[in-house]
Amino acid sequence: MTPPAAAPVVSERLVIGLVGAIQFVNVLDFMMVMPLGPDFAVALGIPTSHIGVVGGSYTAAAAIAGVVGSLFLDRFDRRLALGVAMLGLVVGTALGGFATGLGSLLLARIVAGAFGGPATSLSLAVIADAVPPARRGKAMGAVMGAFSIASVLGVPAGLELSGRYGWRAPFFAVAGLGLLLAMGAIWLMPSMREHIRARPAAGAPKVQLLDSVTSISLVNTALIMIGLFAVVPNISAFVQHNMGYPRERIGLLYLVGGVASFVVMRIVGRLVDRYGATPLVVLGTALHAVALVTAFVYRIPWLPVLAVFVVFMLSGSVRMVPMQTLASRVPRPEQRARFMSAQSAVQHAASALGAVLASLVLVAAPDGKLLHMDQVALAALVVACLVPFGAGLLERRVNARQLPVAK
Repeated sequence: MTPPAAAPVVSERLVIGLVGAIQFVNVLDFMMVMPLGPDFAVALGIPTSHIGVVGGSYTAAAAIAGVVGSLFLDRFDRRLALGVAMLGLVVGTALGGFATGLGSLLLARIVAGAFGGPATSLSLAVIADAVPPARRGKAMGAVMGAFSIASVLGVPAGLELSGRYGWRAPFFAVAGLGLLLAMGAIWLMPSMREHIRARPAAGAPKVQLLDSVTSISLVNTALIMIGLFAVVPNISAFVQHNMGYPRERIGLLYLVGGVASFVVMRIVGRLVDRYGATPLVVLGTALHAVALVTAFVYRIPWLPVLAVFVVFMLSGSVRMVPMQTLASRVPRPEQRARFMSAQSAVQHAASALGAVLASLVLVAAPDGKLLHMDQVALAALVVACLVPFGAGLLERRVNARQLPVAK
């Protein structure tokens, strides 16, 4: 009997590079819409009060796609599924450039979110499949650095393109780049089907996606995103109107914070591999608490706004890399894409919930200042302090599950 052919060796560096580039496009597609809001609002006759609806349509679509994707994504080759998701994202982004009004723009962003959410889930599943746990923290840190690069390079470039060639240009540019990467994922990335072979045989009992371990992980994800997005959407307005920071220097905050986050993510990824996730989550939570208190609760006049902003961004990096690395160890191989898709749904839904809850508390004063931001920050701090306990519990459960059974 002829033995089965050996599976091709997967190049970790190639996979990490492709996935990192895909995440850059995916994150940039999401991030650039809000800064471009005033440009396309004027051009399309959209009230500025509806700009948030445009961003929310992407988030809502991504959340729904995450729930739906959790039902079937693990049935397909990771390479093929990721390529299809990227092509869908490209179509949705390009449609944004062809929008003629609020309705067509909302449709375009819904299409982009419906494919962008699964693209993120599949990207993380690919990393978990291709990189063993001993090196996964470093890999996750490299891939998640795409967020920082998008902040440092992508958003300013998108604004420059809009200023020179019109608001449609960034949509077409991102769509073109996404198309190249979708082709790269299909042609350069090796086939990844081991998770399909690991599925239970017909008639065997199915492993449930939601058990105590996955439930703890999803709750942790929700806690992080609720607390984070109660604050993040309001930072720019608070910094300008409450802290008196000049509008023309807002880009500097994101530039410096993005560079610092990119560097720290690479370091944190290595530390996670060496010391585990929980100590880094504790450190990140402590930094997050310092940033929340000094920026929004007890403002220290002599403390530079830039320093507070950078600490806030760094705290997110120090928390998210270990949490994402830990989450990658939760599902079994045959469950990864489904779990990551469910996690994506929770992330987007919790982000929207945090933003909505904060909007119910905040009040805009006549001079533009945000009132009651201290209350929002304190509530976010309480939620953030629950995360290290959840991370410790989750890491113990995951480690115990992987211990060999004594004979």
